[in-house]
Amino acid sequence: MSTATRKSPLTDWTLVVPVVALVALVFSWGRDLPSGVVALVALCLGGAVLAAVHHAEVVAHRVGEPFGSLVLAVAVTVIEVALIVTLMADGGPKTASLARDTVFAAVMITCNGIVGLSLLVGALRTRVAVFNAEGSGAALATVATLAVLSLVLPTFTTSKPGPEFSTAQLTFAAVASLSLYGVFIAVQTVRHRDYFLPVDTGAGRSRPAGAASPSEAASASALASASAPAGGAAPSPAPEDEGHAEPPSVRDALISLGLLLVALVAVVGDAKAVSPTIEAGVESAGLPNAVVGVIIALLVLAPETLAAVRAARRDRVQTSLNLAYGSAIASIGLTIPAIALASIWLSGPLLLGLGPIHMVLLALTIVVSALTIVPGRATLLQAGVHLVLLAAYLFLAVSP
Repeated sequence: MSTATRKSPLTDWTLVVPVVALVALVFSWGRDLPSGVVALVALCLGGAVLAAVHHAEVVAHRVGEPFGSLVLAVAVTVIEVALIVTLMADGGPKTASLARDTVFAAVMITCNGIVGLSLLVGALRTRVAVFNAEGSGAALATVATLAVLSLVLPTFTTSKPGPEFSTAQLTFAAVASLSLYGVFIAVQTVRHRDYFLPVDTGAGRSRPAGAASPSEAASASALASASAPAGGAAPSPAPEDEGHAEPPSVRDALISLGLLLVALVAVVGDAKAVSPTIEAGVESAGLPNAVVGVIIALLVLAPETLAAVRAARRDRVQTSLNLAYGSAIASIGLTIPAIALASIWLSGPLLLGLGPIHMVLLALTIVVSALTIVPGRATLLQAGVHLVLLAAYLFLAVSP
């Protein structure tokens, strides 16, 4: 059974679906599609999402946390950035706010949707969802700083009229975003990796897996596990309960990594293929253009959402939060520099500043998220609050 699980990337549907979705992308790219073909491409899109989740979990099982979450977050964001730049290059003046709308949608979906669903699943499973307050708090602080610097300040700067940065301000925002993202990655993966590992809930306390809590260190072996340079997470049961067998081989992990990239390209590409139909539907319904960015963000973030929910079902809420906040950080930290670079050849204004309604929602999200993260545990109430905030954002996007 263990062997079959490890060979699944080579033999089961997760090998076929990404390739089929990629073929659908090739044949649908740049064409006007009839409704039947759009439905078929949408079906391939859904299959590619499920395949991406599977291969991300294979890679995560091999490399361990928090690297597994990082792989999916960065891969999705890089392709999301490419999609935004492509749409802005092709869309003309009406896409001036597309980067802002998509990035803000990603922040709200990750910080309220993915976090809310993960806490909901975790609380339903164990009554109280437990996670690492140190790592999640640091990630949340990074999200808040990036969001305010990139999406709030442009509304109030005076060097250029409208919610825009001047060239110098945009350059500073890009460098600051990329630098802060790099520092976060270094802290998450090297210097304080134990803050982002799933917690050991055996004693009912929030504690990083492989890191000893001063008040709860039960034995010398636990302390030794915390100080081990390369195997600190190995003796703890939390990092090992991802699967029932040993981690996949390097070969299987590399194959899954390649198929993950194929699936993510197919997800974003198929989303772009169906986006004209979405745009036509939004326009015919008389909805704001920002709804297109929301829908695209929902489609692109679907793999991370499913992966986070599946992690929460295994009582690994910290992994879910790594995915949620890591995706938000990557979305801002990589998109703003890419858009700043693309603005060299993109014509027209680049609107980044949020309006009053969205600034209120962002402020409320930051405050509520801080109150959720600080205790290191959450119940159904916190999950419900985050999901209501997401519902408010989606409703106001449709009816501002």
